[in-house]
Amino acid sequence: MARDASDILAIDIGGTGLKAAIIDIEGKMKGERVRVPTPHPCPPQLLVDTLADLVAPLPAYGRISVGFPGVIRHGLILTAPHIGPDGWEDFPLGQALSARLGGKPVRLINDAEVQGLGLISGKGIEITLTLGTGAGTGVFRDGELMPHMELAHHPVSKSKTYDDYIGDAAREKIGNKRWNKRVKHVAELLFVLFHYDRLYLGGGNTKHVKADLPDNVVVGSNDAGLDGGAALWRLKSFHTSEEAPAGVAGAKP
Repeated sequence: MARDASDILAIDIGGTGLKAAIIDIEGKMKGERVRVPTPHPCPPQLLVDTLADLVAPLPAYGRISVGFPGVIRHGLILTAPHIGPDGWEDFPLGQALSARLGGKPVRLINDAEVQGLGLISGKGIEITLTLGTGAGTGVFRDGELMPHMELAHHPVSKSKTYDDYIGDAAREKIGNKRWNKRVKHVAELLFVLFHYDRLYLGGGNTKHVKADLPDNVVVGSNDAGLDGGAALWRLKSFHTSEEAPAGVAGAKP
């Protein structure tokens, strides 16, 4: 199959697994995706090395999208609760990956936001809630990505954050039936907070969702984390300071 320099290497970094695939600018996957378990603990250089080995067999690409489970500002990792924690504060992951992968330009945002880009319709207020090792969120208005809100670490009760309440450890501890009730409760809380037009559930634990959800709550595809990598490169309002070719801040693709 012919390859194009405009093809995108889409990387989805999760607390349990690292996934990658080559996609075109419309999000169509070209070939099979590859996956390995996320190392634990996983300091920055180990993650970069593991990703480089993971994507080495994949065909040629011209740019890279990355979804990372934490807070990112101007290409720097501020938090990495499910990956680190050691060594991650202010780590320039986009630049490090670009340097390791041949100087290709990188766009890096939170993984729940990448999933959202692969799911949203572009109309109204749309929210992504990812259900995996923890809980991730992304907020969109008419297709535009809003500033990241780290709701995963916001209290949902007197003693629990969203991560504690609906993360994978909670699901395994309390069972799927009680966990589904919690997921429904969180969907209701998010509606009070945002009055969203649509809430999309994503992440690996969506396979366990059996709750009777409102019509404006939709279970999305688990491949959205990769598909959204194409939408990330279609964003016209993406801050160029977030793009990270090695040593060339703000370069255009």
